[in-house]
Amino acid sequence: MDLADVSLFRTIASVGSLSAAARQMGTTPMSVSRRLAGLEAELGARLFHRTTRSLSLTPEGEAFLPHAVALIEARDSALDSVSSSGSGLSGVLKMTAPNVIGHSVVVPVVAKLIADNPALRVDLTLSDGVIDIATAGLDVAVRVAEMKPSDLIATRVADNPFTLIASPGYVARCGKPTTTEDLVGHPCIKLHAMDSWPFLRGGEMHRVRIGGPLSANTVDAVRAACIAGIGIAMLTYWDVHEHIERGELKRIVLADVKPLEVGIWAVFPTRTHMPARVRAFIDALRDRLLAATDAVPNVTRPAAPAEDGGFVGTS
Repeated sequence: MDLADVSLFRTIASVGSLSAAARQMGTTPMSVSRRLAGLEAELGARLFHRTTRSLSLTPEGEAFLPHAVALIEARDSALDSVSSSGSGLSGVLKMTAPNVIGHSVVVPVVAKLIADNPALRVDLTLSDGVIDIATAGLDVAVRVAEMKPSDLIATRVADNPFTLIASPGYVARCGKPTTTEDLVGHPCIKLHAMDSWPFLRGGEMHRVRIGGPLSANTVDAVRAACIAGIGIAMLTYWDVHEHIERGELKRIVLADVKPLEVGIWAVFPTRTHMPARVRAFIDALRDRLLAATDAVPNVTRPAAPAEDGGFVGTS
């Protein structure tokens, strides 16, 4: 069985069409179709339902997909064991991250890795949506979240508490709220699907319903509106830390609640194989984030990872 064709099958399953897979792999749809047909003939099973408008996995394709992923991981592990020692990192690091942290933190980290390792290539997708990293064939996803148990594996890279902020101009004009009761009287800028803001009170979740003249679907838009003085916003610390340091935004601390802690996590499809390039990225990301934690109010340094990388099951 040609592992290149197995990898092609996984790519098709990830992108959802033969033409998209062809574009990603730099070949033609006819070549992709021919190679897929050859793999199906070798397996004796049809892997996709194909029509002129849609493509979906057959039951046989769904059954074969995890085995395909395992085969590609085993190949990558074998190549990594003989290619990474003494010659720097190599291969393609395929990853995804949220837009804001991707631009401000992840891109500088991978830029340094590429500069130090000329044989390394990085394929980075910035998205605020949750990508199925196993199906997409990604090595790692950087996520900002409270993690819940699942079949995926993750390690916590840094703390990232929700933070209330407002512009100096807004504070001069309207003052700062000091309690959650005060907060509801201020115009608030909210992200879509976040009609209430989460806090901790007495160790338990406490949500405050807020309202205001503007809601938006991206962190960038909410932050820009907050800098413009429209109202108070709640974002995570690493979305706004540079603007706080530059004086464009001011933190607001409420006396009756504490900020909800979320984390920056590195999420993996499996713990069976982690290439050296992935470990190097996680170490570099953690170093960059933790180097700044001394200046971050209410953020504590996470415990050092265990020997297995500090992995936990997450979503």
